[in-house]
This record gives sequence, C-alpha cells and structure tokens, in this order.
Amino acid sequence: MRRQLLHLATAAALLATGSIATAQDAAPGGQQEAQPLQLPAPITESIQIGLSTDRISITSDFSGADLTIFGALDNADPLINRQGRYDVIVVLEGPARPVVVRKKDRILGVWINIHSQTFVNVPASYSVATTRAMQDITDQVNFRQLALGSENIYMQPLDRTEDPVTIKDFETALRGLKKLRGLYTENIGGVQFLTQSLFRATVRLAPNVPVGTHKARAFLFRNGVFIKENSANLAILKAGFEQSIFRFANDNGFFYGLLAVLLAMVTGWLGRVIFRRD
Repeated sequence: MRRQLLHLATAAALLATGSIATAQDAAPGGQQEAQPLQLPAPITESIQIGLSTDRISITSDFSGADLTIFGALDNADPLINRQGRYDVIVVLEGPARPVVVRKKDRILGVWINIHSQTFVNVPASYSVATTRAMQDITDQVNFRQLALGSENIYMQPLDRTEDPVTIKDFETALRGLKKLRGLYTENIGGVQFLTQSLFRATVRLAPNVPVGTHKARAFLFRNGVFIKENSANLAILKAGFEQSIFRFANDNGFFYGLLAVLLAMVTGWLGRVIFRRD
C-alpha cells in the first residue's frame, strides 16, 4: 500500500513539472511572440521628360532655334522641394562621329598640316542647360562618372599609342573648336521649375547643327547625389532642295562627285567666255 502511494506521488510530481514547463514556454497571457514589423520600401524619385517637338527640319534659311524640353519629378519629397535641394541637368547630345584634328605650322612661309589626330565617337554637338552653376550641383567626381559637361566627354583616340600629352593637346583643341563654332554650349539657369514638380529646359540649336538623331537626357540630383536619368530622341533632318541634294550625295557618291566636277568645268568655261577680252 505504501509503495503504491509512493508511485502515485512521483507521477503527480512529474505531471506538475511538465505543466510548469509548458506554462513557462508560453508567452504571458497566452499570447504568441510578436513578429517584427515589415516597413515599406522607401520610394525613390524619378524624372520624366518630353520634347516640344520630336522633329526639326533644316532649310536654307535656318538660323538656329530654341528647343524646349518639359519634365516632371515623380515621388518628389515636398520638404526637399520647398528647400530647393533638387537640381536638374538637361543635355542635348548630337550624333557621334569620327573627327580628324589637324595641326598646322608655318614652313617657308606656307601653312601646312604637319600632324593630325583622329578621335572616334565624338558628339557632333553638345548643349547643356542647368538649374544653377554646375559646380554648385555636385562634385567633379560625379560629373566625370556620368560624363556630364563638355569637359567630361570621353574622346577616344584612334591611335592609343600616341604620346598622352599630344593626345591631350589635340583633345583640348577639338573642344575649343566645337565651342567656337557654337556646337558645344552651356546655359546656366536654362532649367526652371514651373511648380514644385514641373520644370522647363531651353537648349539652343546652332545654325550649323548637324543632322541626325540627337538624344535629350535629363539628370536628377538631390542634395548633390545623382538619383535618376531619363531620355528622349530628337530627329534633325534637311528639308526641301537641300534634302534632295543631301540624299543624292549619300546614295550616289560617285555620280555626285562626277557631277560636281562637270559643273565646275562648265562654270569655269562660261566665266572665260563671258569675261574674255576680244
């Protein structure tokens, strides 16, 4: 009898111990452990642009034009916007082409080409419009990484074995020639915010703007940090009689050259006949 009571007491103690352990494993009040909150991902700003026209026709009396580019900021922070800490840089980049730069020197009283350097994939034109001075928007490291600004365009030499100092001199000369001809321009303040999210940019097209497909690119910065980029294409074409001559010259180079030679010969002969002295 005493042995049975001892077994019952031991079993009761084990049951009590299991109940206590189960109670300790459970959260207070019978609640389960709370899961960490899943915070929503931060919203990143973006930029959208549109051109006032996607096609410009060049005629014989074309004297240049202003291209207007409209844009908008998406998901812009109202506080940062009110503080004016958003900046936009708009670039209109012409088609890339190879360019030969020649250096002339005077020898025996005659200027002749003594050296040349060829660069590949050089933008034929490059116009920049900004909200403010570029050095106030971000640092030079970002400009170099994004190839922003005419001074940061990478000009790849055809002959990379040339002396780096010589290549740099030709590169500097090429940039200077492009600026002198009005093909590389910069318009500080050319980007203006119309509202907190809408902006307008104006870039100048030179009278000698090259034909082809140009790319308009807009870069968004926040507190000097690059955020987003967007782009749109612009077609610049010759129109009228100039377009016919241009197309004929491209499609029939040999006959165009032959026609030019014949025209020069006929013109010279007529001039001799008209102005000859009897």
